[in-house]
Amino acid sequence: MPGGGGAAAAAGHPQSGEAAAAPRDEEQQDEEGEEDLRDGGVPFFVNRGGLPVDEPTWERMWRHVGRIHPEGERVAQRIRGAADLPKIPIPSVPTFQPSTPIPERLEAVQRYIRELQYNHTGTQFFEIKKSRPLTGLMDLAKEMTKEALPIKCLEAVILGIYLTNNMTTLDRFPISFKTHFSGNYFRHIVLGVNFGGRYGALGISRREELMYKAPVFRTLSELIFDFEEAYRRCWHTLKKVKLGHCVSHDPHSVEQIEWKHSILDLDKLTREDFRKELERHARDMRLKIGKGTGPPSPTKDRKKDVSSPQRGQASPHRRNSRGDRRPSGEKKPADSKAMPDLNGYQIRV
Repeated sequence: MPGGGGAAAAAGHPQSGEAAAAPRDEEQQDEEGEEDLRDGGVPFFVNRGGLPVDEPTWERMWRHVGRIHPEGERVAQRIRGAADLPKIPIPSVPTFQPSTPIPERLEAVQRYIRELQYNHTGTQFFEIKKSRPLTGLMDLAKEMTKEALPIKCLEAVILGIYLTNNMTTLDRFPISFKTHFSGNYFRHIVLGVNFGGRYGALGISRREELMYKAPVFRTLSELIFDFEEAYRRCWHTLKKVKLGHCVSHDPHSVEQIEWKHSILDLDKLTREDFRKELERHARDMRLKIGKGTGPPSPTKDRKKDVSSPQRGQASPHRRNSRGDRRPSGEKKPADSKAMPDLNGYQIRV
């Protein structure tokens, strides 16, 4: 998962072994919300036991740090053996006056996400299941604000939705990227936003240019092309873009987020066709909202007989099957996984 912090993170060849994420085909990974269990050929782990982190997960995390960090086990020993580690300040969740302009609110939300810092440990602390209803994901986002732990890009998207739910004039939708560099594929996700007909993005990344984008882009294609250029400066080639539909502003909604309404394979599209598909998706989102089928805004006069779902309730079936999605051409055969470069560390973004 491409991630933030400015400097390139380095990773060597991972050792195979206990609890490492097994390779999966791309569609299965996406459906289960675990598309980044392999980040550029390097597996990473997900904490599935909740918080506080249990002992086996904690020890596994440090073993994995020893494998992927350039300094190896020495960095883990140095941190774990230190008696005077600095106290990390807990960021304050942003609050706004009703008169605060939306662009200023977005800057404050992005500042908060950045202050949580990018998670470089190789273990994702919060388990994100994309198939969960929105209400469950919002409960998880609330927990993120309480724990204030470092996050990865998918967690940042969920947090961004949670922190912008009261901005009812702001449209939010997921944007996923798949890139290629040095024989490996990398994935990243941000939360696209549209305010007053201008597009931008919220998120977190190891690279500053792959996260926040102020809402100044006149079209969706301008926003995506800006990300593409940022990837190019990191020597990554953009291979695929997945665009979801607008997310409801109702934190109690039992709907699922539509993560990939449009799947655009750049190997099958000319530059002009790519631009047209992006603008078609933008038009689809506008039409969906215009017809009243878009994200409902929360209201104070909700019906009394409508209650929030309990955690034990099952998630509703997906409204859209794979056949309903609009891929760009025929389905591409699964890419063969190249072996990681054994002769040095790889630049990861």
